[in-house]
Amino acid sequence: MRKIETIAVIGAGEAGSKFALIALRAGYCVVLEDVFLETLETATAYIKRLLNERAIGNGPAMLQRELVLARLSTATRVEDACRLADMLIDTVTDEMEAKLEIFTIFDKFAKPAAILASSTSLSITGIASITSRPEDCVGMRLIGIAAGGERLEIVRGAKTSDETIEGCVAFGQKMCLEVRVENDSFEDAPGNDA
Repeated sequence: MRKIETIAVIGAGEAGSKFALIALRAGYCVVLEDVFLETLETATAYIKRLLNERAIGNGPAMLQRELVLARLSTATRVEDACRLADMLIDTVTDEMEAKLEIFTIFDKFAKPAAILASSTSLSITGIASITSRPEDCVGMRLIGIAAGGERLEIVRGAKTSDETIEGCVAFGQKMCLEVRVENDSFEDAPGNDA
């Protein structure tokens, strides 16, 4: 099974911020990326605020908060975010053109063994088809996100490997989430009508 220590979250909106926070609390190092510095600052403030709610005073909880925050870094370029990550999670706008652009960058700059994930309702098979490593590509969504993401839904593409699925399941379990694996219901390549 793949060793996952560093997560890159692409897009610092609501979904990206939640993914980053849950991964940080589970002990992962997280690189949170967004092209807009203001969005990154808002996301970082959100993460700090939620961590502060559990850390009052100067005791062990405050020390724990500082240790968690030390594992968070930010980037304003996808290329920079994905160079050291063991798993990349794209959480940007759910439009095929945006997803294909990000996965093209993932394919070029991510480590050879990295898992390439997308929080999408689009076809992960179609998105993966533009990469040279569709076996590493997977859909991954937090369900019940308003309540903190009780479930991690993993979507297997047509060529997603068992090793990739196993890594994603272990990732979800380490974050104390219920994990469900489903098959991609779309088999069309990008640009085809589903």
